[in-house]
Amino acid sequence: MAGIPLRHGAFLPPFHPMNENPAACIERDLELMQWLDRLGFHEAWIGEHHSAGWELISSPELFIAVAAERTRWIKFGTGVISLPYHNPLMTANRIIQLDHHTRGRIMFGAGPGLLASDALMLGIDPNTQRDRMAEALDVILRFFKGEIVTERTEWYNFVGARAHVLPYTKPHPEVAVVSAVTPSGGRLAGKYGLSMICVAATNPFGYDALGANWKIANDIAAEQGRQMNPAGLRLVGPMHIAETRAQAMENVKYGFEAYLGYLNNNQPRFIVPPGKDAAEWFVENNYGVIGTPDDAIALIQRLYDKQGDFGAFLQQVHNWADFEQTKRSYELYQRYVMPHFSGDNRPRIDSFNWCTDHRDELTEKRSSAARLMFDKHEAEQRDKAAMVRPVKGKEAW
Repeated sequence: MAGIPLRHGAFLPPFHPMNENPAACIERDLELMQWLDRLGFHEAWIGEHHSAGWELISSPELFIAVAAERTRWIKFGTGVISLPYHNPLMTANRIIQLDHHTRGRIMFGAGPGLLASDALMLGIDPNTQRDRMAEALDVILRFFKGEIVTERTEWYNFVGARAHVLPYTKPHPEVAVVSAVTPSGGRLAGKYGLSMICVAATNPFGYDALGANWKIANDIAAEQGRQMNPAGLRLVGPMHIAETRAQAMENVKYGFEAYLGYLNNNQPRFIVPPGKDAAEWFVENNYGVIGTPDDAIALIQRLYDKQGDFGAFLQQVHNWADFEQTKRSYELYQRYVMPHFSGDNRPRIDSFNWCTDHRDELTEKRSSAARLMFDKHEAEQRDKAAMVRPVKGKEAW
C-alpha cells in the first residue's frame, strides 16, 4: 500500500448536454455533492467556464457557497479559477470570504484558463495567459499573507492594496495549480510550494507527462530550499463502474458519445476509428475506466506504478450515465475501491484468516467447552436427584 493515505474526490467541470434544462443540471450537480458527502468522499473541485455550451458553472465560488450549506464534511476547491480573467485582489477576497463561510472547507485552485473561446471573448491573447496566471498567483499569495501591495502590470494596477480580512485558515487555504501536459503548473508549484492537480492523468499524453512535471516541481522546490509534498498531488481521471463490465458499457450509452463530441468540438483529441465502438476504444486506449470496481482499482494502481505516492484520486464528473446509475457508480467506488487503498479491511481479513488457520484448534476447544457444559449439567442433575431421594424408615412422616 502507498505510504500516504489516499484521499478520494471529484473534479466537476461540469459536462451537460445542451438539450437539458440548465437550472436542473446545476441542481443535479449540487445533489451529487450531497451524495459524495454522505458517501465519505474527501473533496470536490469545481470548474469555471464561460463559453462552448456544456460547462455551465461560471463561478465556482457561488456553486461552492451553496454546496457547502448542503453538506457537512466534504471540502471544496475551485477547479480552477482562471486567474487572467479576474482582478487578483477580487479573487483573493472571494476565496477569503469562502474560507470564513465554510470554516476552512475551501481550497483555492488556480489556472490560466482552458478554453481559448473564453479568453477571446475577453480580448485576451491566449499566449499571455500563463504569464498572467503567474503574476496573479504571486500577488494573491501576498494578499493572503496580509501584505500591502503597490504594483502595476499591463493588466492590473494596485496602489497600497491589501486584503482587509485575512483567511480563516492559517496561514491560508491550501493552494493548488493545475497541470496537464505543459510544465507551467509544475514550475509554479515548485516555486511556491503549492499542490498540483494533474487534470489529464489518465490521458496518454498527460500520463506520459506525470513524472516529468512532478520532477520539474521538485527540482524548482529544491532550488528554493523546499521539498514537494506528494500528499498535495492530485490525479484526475474519468470512470464509470457497475457490477459488471457489460452493465457499465450499457450504462454509458446514455451520454458517452455526446461527451466525446463536446470535447472534440472544443479541440479534436479523441478520434475514434470508423466502425469502432467509442466506449470500447476509449477503454482500450487507457483514457479511463468503464467497468467494475476491480477495473477502477487497477487504474489507480497503474497511476501508482507510474507516479509513486500521490495524495488524491479525483474522478472526472462526466454524466456518461443517467443520474441514478452515476450515483450507483460512486457508491460502488466507496464500498469497494476506497477500502482497498485505505486498508480499512485488512484487520478484518487478518482476523478471518487467523481463524481459518486455527480452525481445527478452535473447533476442538469449542467442542471441548460444549462437552464440559453437558457434563456439568448432567452432574448437577444427578446431585439434585440425590437430594430429593426418600430416606428409608421415614416414609410415613
